[in-house]
Amino acid sequence: MNLSTPIEEIPRIGPAYQKKLKKLGIKTVGDLLYHFPHRYEDFSNLVPVSEAKLGEIISIQGKILEIESTRTWKKRMILTQALVQDNSGAIKVIWFNQPYLINVLKSGDSVSLSGKVASRKGDIYLSSPAYEKISDFGFQISNLSHTARLVPVYPETEGLSSRWLRFITRPLLTKLKKEIQESLPEKIRLKYQLLPVQKAIWQIHFPDSLKLAKAAQERFAFENLFLIELLVLKERQKLQREKAKIIPLNLELVKDFVKKLPFKLTDSQKKSAWQILKDLEKPRPMNRLLEGDVGSGKTVVAAMASLNVIKTGYRVAFMAPTEILAKQHFKTISNLLKDFNLKIGLLTGKEKIKKDADILIGTHALIQDKIKFKNLALVIVDEQHRFGVEQRAKLVQNRAFIPHLLSMTATPIPRTLALTIYGDLDLSLITELPRGRKKIITKVVPPEKRRLAYDFIRKQVKSGRQVFVICPRIEPAENQTTTSWAEVKAVKEEYEKLSKKIFPDLRVGMLHGKMKTEEKEKIMKDFKNPEGKPSASYGASKKIDILVSTSVVEVGIDIPNATVMMIEGAERFGLSQLHQFRGRVGRSEYQSFCFLFTDSPAKKTQKRLRALLDSESGFELAERDLEIRGPGEIFGSRQWGIPDLAMNSLKDIFLVEKTRNAAKEILEEDSELKKYPLLKEKLEEFQQRIHLE
Repeated sequence: MNLSTPIEEIPRIGPAYQKKLKKLGIKTVGDLLYHFPHRYEDFSNLVPVSEAKLGEIISIQGKILEIESTRTWKKRMILTQALVQDNSGAIKVIWFNQPYLINVLKSGDSVSLSGKVASRKGDIYLSSPAYEKISDFGFQISNLSHTARLVPVYPETEGLSSRWLRFITRPLLTKLKKEIQESLPEKIRLKYQLLPVQKAIWQIHFPDSLKLAKAAQERFAFENLFLIELLVLKERQKLQREKAKIIPLNLELVKDFVKKLPFKLTDSQKKSAWQILKDLEKPRPMNRLLEGDVGSGKTVVAAMASLNVIKTGYRVAFMAPTEILAKQHFKTISNLLKDFNLKIGLLTGKEKIKKDADILIGTHALIQDKIKFKNLALVIVDEQHRFGVEQRAKLVQNRAFIPHLLSMTATPIPRTLALTIYGDLDLSLITELPRGRKKIITKVVPPEKRRLAYDFIRKQVKSGRQVFVICPRIEPAENQTTTSWAEVKAVKEEYEKLSKKIFPDLRVGMLHGKMKTEEKEKIMKDFKNPEGKPSASYGASKKIDILVSTSVVEVGIDIPNATVMMIEGAERFGLSQLHQFRGRVGRSEYQSFCFLFTDSPAKKTQKRLRALLDSESGFELAERDLEIRGPGEIFGSRQWGIPDLAMNSLKDIFLVEKTRNAAKEILEEDSELKKYPLLKEKLEEFQQRIHLE
């Protein structure tokens, strides 16, 4: 048996457990040994029975004098009761609803028990303690797995307990620990004072102290982040070896574009545009991420770069995540570049194109339809941070040159993620909103003020404005009681309520991700003014006043006439997402409002929503969101496949900077890792498991 052995070949793991382990992503012995605890139960307080004190968590070692199971008729509960004695005295032990124990533990057995001391009718007893059989009193604590020590608690799934995982892991670890080889370069391990791998893997599962458990966690967190940094820095190196078309900066053209805009560019738009235009002059592919809050004017910057590329004799591909967004970008770009005699094409699932388009805007159909671009020099992608060399190469006829990449996002990225997950991308930040935009008034609406909010919304609609209503789900949750404060608002349910009971006199529409493309497009067309401009009064220029939707409107929907964003179940969204929703309004000269509806009395919820009220900056909120929820919650750890330990460590800027410096040091010395074959092997294996998107 070795680390690559499939779990099917591990003794005592049958088909049922194999299926459960695979749910946790455990397919081999190595996966099992690297399935680390996420916390520890501290059962290290080992005392004589005579020193048991009410309310304390203690461990004892003794002999079972008697044990029996009884059923209580009142509560229909099975009690397993035992009397356990050591050299200092005896104590009663009660397990609740664990009837199988009568077949596991017998009179005369020596046991180690860990649990809380409780009292019943004046007598103290040990309540439902963890247990394991021992050969005799004074049994070596280092040989115990479930009691009298720091006990590991693992991420679990239904029918797969931490006790079972300890039972399986310990003998495997004992047998195979020496097979686990050190992949970290020795000078890096010593420089950052990290435990050797064999000591670390034992101490992370069965630590001798909290200090050693922490040191083991730090070692593996460092290793995981170090591997991520190596991957992104190697990707950066790979790009720098590729060739791209040199796009000289045509300053007069750029000035002409800026002069024709109906608004003034912000300072950060100018700075970002300059960084991009200077990157395009280089002979290696640009790999830049343009970050900016909703409505900050990223598309204008992208249009400026596109114009410069096209007038040099090359072409541009512009990709959006949805058909609605692709069409919106097509309209916006066409408008921004209307005075420059360009051919602008659109390609989605249905829309077909001018084959000789200078700039082709579309969904991922741009790749899937295997269209080959002649003279493609720039690829712009919206809300997809990565678009690798291979993907870019698919688009071009001449693979000797790789297109430049400009990626755009309205989701600000916390600094630690920018240094790790997105460490191969250069960042440009648009930190200001266009001049003249009014601050969006944001309010948390408790249940007792709901009626007032509805009255206010009606007045806004009657004065010509429009409203978004966001719900967390499409269908109501099964077996959901309407009395629970945690009730999840469902789009269909909310649509029925608003259209029939609250606003029967107004025009209410519904939008969600499960609708067909034609339905979505019709709804958006009905919600938008024909001219796309704010209307002066309530009338027939649009067919929908209030749009009830899921988070499908989070990115890119532009309705200048909408002035109210109403979010049901606001506690169910992250701060960054709430900020994205808020950015869907406030796009005209009219004052806009964001109402956060919540029935949750939790202090943490109120504190989190207060952060949204106190901050206008998406960047600040992204950092707060990372701090409160962690990167796994925000971006989905499953999506990336990054181990939980590394995910949690992405909050630690000092650790991230250390690992980045360590990765740079090793790659500067040996870019192909020839001197470090074990590290190279580990990196290749790690790359197959994670997906940096």
